[in-house]
Order: sequence, then C-alpha cells, then structure tokens
Amino acid sequence: MNKFLCIFFISSFCFSQTSKEKAQSFIAEKAFVNAQNEIVSFLESHPNDKEAIELLGDAYGHQKKWDEAIEQYEKLKEKEPTNANYHYKYGGALGMKALSISKLKALGIIGDVKRAFLKAAELDPNHIDARWALVELYVSLPGIVGGSNSKALKYANELQKLSKVDGYLAKGYVYEYDDEPELAEKYYRLAIKVGGSVTCYDKLTTFYEKQGKPNKAIDNLEEAQQKLQRNAMHYQIGKVCADYNLQLDKGEKCLKTYLSNHSAKDGVPKAWAYYRLAQIYKHKNNKTEALKWIDKAIAGLPKIKVFKEEKSSIYRL
Repeated sequence: MNKFLCIFFISSFCFSQTSKEKAQSFIAEKAFVNAQNEIVSFLESHPNDKEAIELLGDAYGHQKKWDEAIEQYEKLKEKEPTNANYHYKYGGALGMKALSISKLKALGIIGDVKRAFLKAAELDPNHIDARWALVELYVSLPGIVGGSNSKALKYANELQKLSKVDGYLAKGYVYEYDDEPELAEKYYRLAIKVGGSVTCYDKLTTFYEKQGKPNKAIDNLEEAQQKLQRNAMHYQIGKVCADYNLQLDKGEKCLKTYLSNHSAKDGVPKAWAYYRLAQIYKHKNNKTEALKWIDKAIAGLPKIKVFKEEKSSIYRL
C-alpha cells in the first residue's frame, strides 16, 4: 500500500509539473488557447493550485478575456491576501476591462482598480510595476474621479528610490501629460543618461514627435544608433524622415542600410521599409522609384491597406 501511495503521489507531482510547464511554454509561444485548455484540465483535479490559477488568469488576460482573468486573480488574492502581485494583477485586469467598456460603466470599477494597485504598493515597498500602474492611473484619470498629478509624482518619487531610470521615465511621463515639456524633456534625458536603453531613447523620440520636433527626434535616434548599434534605429530614422518630409537623403540611406542588414530580430518587416522608401521617393517627386518600392511593399504584405492607399497617391503625382 505504501509503495502504491508513493507511486501515486510521484505520478501526480510529475503530471502537475508537466501541465504547468506546458502552459508556460504555450504562453511563451503565444498559444494562449492551448495554455488555457491545458490549465483548465489540470485544475479539475488540482483546484487549489495557486500557480495554475495564476497561469489561467494570465492565459485569459492575453486573450483579452478580462472577466475570466479577473475571476482567477480574485481567487488568488482571497487565498493569499498579503501577496502584492496578486493584487497588482487583479487591478491590472480590472483596469484593462475599464478601457474596453463605456466610460460610464468604467467609472463603476475605477475605485476597485485604484484600491488594488494601492494595496499591492502597500504590501510590497519594492513593487515597481504597481507604482508604475499608479503613476499612469493618476495621470490618466480626470480630477473629478480621483486623478492627481501630485499623487502621480509621489509614486514617481518612490520609483526613483527603487530605480533611477524608472523614476526619471515616470517623471517625464507625468510632466508630459501635465503640459510641461521642458521638465518632461529634462527627465527623459536623465533616463537616457542613467539607463541608456532602447526604451529610454524611444520615450524621448516619441515625445519629440508629439511636440512636433522631428529634427530633434532624428538627432535622438542617431545618438541611440551610435551608442546601441541597433539596426532597428535605421528604420526609425527613415520613418521619421518619410513621415515629416525632411532630411530625405538621410532617410533613404538609413532605410537601405536597414534592408541590407535586416534580420528577424529587427522586428519591423522589410515591407514597411519598402513603404517608407516609397514615401521618400514620392516626396522627391520620383514617381518611377516610388512605384517600384511600393510594389515591393505590397508584394511583401499584400493585405496592408495603407500600402495600397500610398500607391494610389503615388499614381496621382
């Protein structure tokens, strides 16, 4: 009998590990329905396994099944009310649901979102994601329903104590929304100085584009390329040049460099670089070259509507 029980528990443990590992692999591969099915089946015989419940919530979340994700994370925070991450994930799923429904209905759950993030931050003084969530929440909400730039800055200061880069990026974000561009630029620049990551440079580039300063965006991207040596930066430079009809020779050169060195890790398909080249040649009134590159873009990604619209625009030259 003892031998039988030993074999039973070992088999059960192996099944447990295999199912959860399979689900994690499915999620990593973005096969979210497969992950969901694997964990639902596993939970039928292991209904209290917190790791499995969390994986199921994650699988639902990736599919934007917010109600189902909320249900799983709520189970977790009830089982373990002092776990900051469970409160954070619960608040995150609620927040995403709020974005997917009418503003009137969203008002009814914003309080729960805020309470969940505040609880996560209270339970774990080192929880960076919860503090980022609070910064974004307080910035995005109107004052009448609890929005507050001063509270957003409070959590940005807490972030800065945990991570200077996150703190500077958060402050840049707050000041950008508060229409204080000089302060926003200052903190995005500080983030680059301290961290210097692709994310830091991307934030400042996007900020410059929103401010209508494409030349500054290009300068920032060139600095990023020199420092980080990322081929993707060549595409970004070409994109800004094409979008704003400026520094066209530089944009053309960068896009052709991007195509010459392209690999899957660059992220942006070649067809989009062809499209940007077509835009540049259109700006140069070179109809023949523009049509050549837009045809290559359409051949690469035939279902992209904007490519076909661009071709019609080129024909009108």
